[in-house]
Amino acid sequence: MTQGLFDLTGRRVLITGSNGGLGLGIAGGLAALGARVILNGRDEAKLRAAADGLRAAGLVVEEARFDVTVEPEVVAAVERLEADGPIDVLINNAGIQRRVRLDEIGLDVWDEVLRTNLTSAMLVSRQVARAMIARGRGKVVNIGSVMSDLARTTTGAYAAAKGGLKMLTKAMCADWGPLGLQVNAIGPGYFATDMTRPLMENPEFNAWVTGRTPARRWGRPEELVGVAAFLSSSASDFVNGQILYVDGGVTAVL
Repeated sequence: MTQGLFDLTGRRVLITGSNGGLGLGIAGGLAALGARVILNGRDEAKLRAAADGLRAAGLVVEEARFDVTVEPEVVAAVERLEADGPIDVLINNAGIQRRVRLDEIGLDVWDEVLRTNLTSAMLVSRQVARAMIARGRGKVVNIGSVMSDLARTTTGAYAAAKGGLKMLTKAMCADWGPLGLQVNAIGPGYFATDMTRPLMENPEFNAWVTGRTPARRWGRPEELVGVAAFLSSSASDFVNGQILYVDGGVTAVL
């Protein structure tokens, strides 16, 4: 009865913002587990390089260049992808961080962060979900953050967006759960990526992260693969509207 619960063989998974960082790490991990991964990004050259890197490792991946914040691009891209076969899983990973104190933030920066981290998840999910609903099945995984629940100075826009994404996950569950979809979220803590390298190389910030995290270290991108695989597989068919934190214990302790 449990055979194949975690099997991703043949499942087609679209991962937004997956031409680098955590998205690329998740993509490589799921592809190695048998999923048919679709990489996404705005930069065509960076997207091709990421895809070629996975192909060189013997993995099968597709590419879909589109801007997740532009509705016509999202609609056209999803229609093209669905014409080649169903999208079984959507992972909304695209996001940016702009570190600025709230009394100093410009509306343009605020809008950019909310549009990229929150509105894009609604746009892509809405389009993909329509086809999933017609089939009566599908999974959406939103990449939140420990800042879906916590905040730190200069992270106001990001925390607002990730907090909104947690509640968007629950709202999607409310709307689409009765129609056969499972919608959940992952809340990463502090992970070592090219984007966070300057923070890791800052002795004061690095000491704060390692001291604040019960695991006493930064996370590794491959440590998100297990929970992403769980939420993308049949093993999570009765899990809905949840956010699973992968943070080395940050959200568990003061």
